[in-house]
Amino acid sequence: MSENGPENITNKKNSLLLNLFWLGFIVYITSYAVSSTSQISYILVNVLQILGLALLFPSAVMVMQFRIENKYLRTLFILYVFWLLAVVIRGISFDYDSLKQMFFNPLRGALVYFVPLVILMPFNAMFFRKLVGVIMFLGFCFLVFSIASYKQLLFPLNYYLSQGIFENYSQHLSLPLGFVLLTYIYHTNSKNLFALFLMILTFLLAVFRARRGMIFMSFNIIFLAFLVYQWVNKARVVRIVLLGFLIIIAAYAAMNLYENNRRDTFSLITERIDDDTRSEVETYFYRDFKIKDWIIGRGINGQYFCPGVEDGEGRISIYRSVIETGFLQIILNGGIISLLLFMLISIPAMLKGLFHSNNLLTKAAGIWILLFYLYAYPGTPGIFSLNYILVWISIGVCYSHQLRYLTDNDILDWFRDIKTLPKN
Repeated sequence: MSENGPENITNKKNSLLLNLFWLGFIVYITSYAVSSTSQISYILVNVLQILGLALLFPSAVMVMQFRIENKYLRTLFILYVFWLLAVVIRGISFDYDSLKQMFFNPLRGALVYFVPLVILMPFNAMFFRKLVGVIMFLGFCFLVFSIASYKQLLFPLNYYLSQGIFENYSQHLSLPLGFVLLTYIYHTNSKNLFALFLMILTFLLAVFRARRGMIFMSFNIIFLAFLVYQWVNKARVVRIVLLGFLIIIAAYAAMNLYENNRRDTFSLITERIDDDTRSEVETYFYRDFKIKDWIIGRGINGQYFCPGVEDGEGRISIYRSVIETGFLQIILNGGIISLLLFMLISIPAMLKGLFHSNNLLTKAAGIWILLFYLYAYPGTPGIFSLNYILVWISIGVCYSHQLRYLTDNDILDWFRDIKTLPKN
């Protein structure tokens, strides 16, 4: 095939479109992340977000292939997409504030409802190599932004501002590095070490900032990556026992460090460790929801009566549009129908990836879906973020029968040859 042949032209076109797609996503998400510092003009942030969306949407539409070979996935996916469309239409409003919320807020806007469409993208070596590059770049941004904001993170004058900065940085910039750790055999040692360093940094900052949900999430990623490493290297029982003793010693040392510094360095986590910030909110949610609401939800801008509870910015609310439990957030907006359709799609994918695959990529994809379920109580992972995009990429990977049964060497060859991976 000549350099100007049809296949080569298609590859160049898709490469350009993927570059534009990921560039748009990076511009959008990094500008939102830094907006939490209040050190940058919101007008500038919104201009950058508009630029990001202008790059992201057209390129995504042009690179997508509107076909799904797996009949089960195709049927449920079509139903799910139409249901999400209904959820958006039910709550849509065309006033300025509502439109700004829908397109400029990745936490509660409309963009999250477009994320499932990512499984229509061509899963080829080019796609995955660019994906890893984006993950590493966002990790670098996390490091740079954290250094630039160290005073607000470590010595905050405003607790809620510091909380927002750390959560935006970690959710949007550092947590996706977990996918690199879970698929470490495909990456260089420098990438793996950099990803591990940033995940440990995220965990330590979460401890210091007393963000219990992020402590749980970052620790789970590190721990699962450790288990994957042991499994891939077929560690012997003696080695595992020795590592177990090492973990116990490290835990003991950490407890002593905490006890010796609980009144100064770790005072915040000491104060919050027993706080119950969910029960009251969930009680109000259960009281306010009727049978119809449980079934179909209240739409994209759905709210529930919750008086006297502080929101994420320290303000007292009467009606809330957010509940810090992922499963209940899905029900709030789209009802049990939305949750059930997602489970019918994602759980079989997870099981296929974990138990019916021959390579680490699909097993890591299954683990990533599992992590979504683990995180859906201490947090709200279903937001417009690379974490959630990775969930749907993982679903697509796990439904690919051919991809699941490739060996790790096969996948390394796919990456080197830049050939199209089998579709789901």
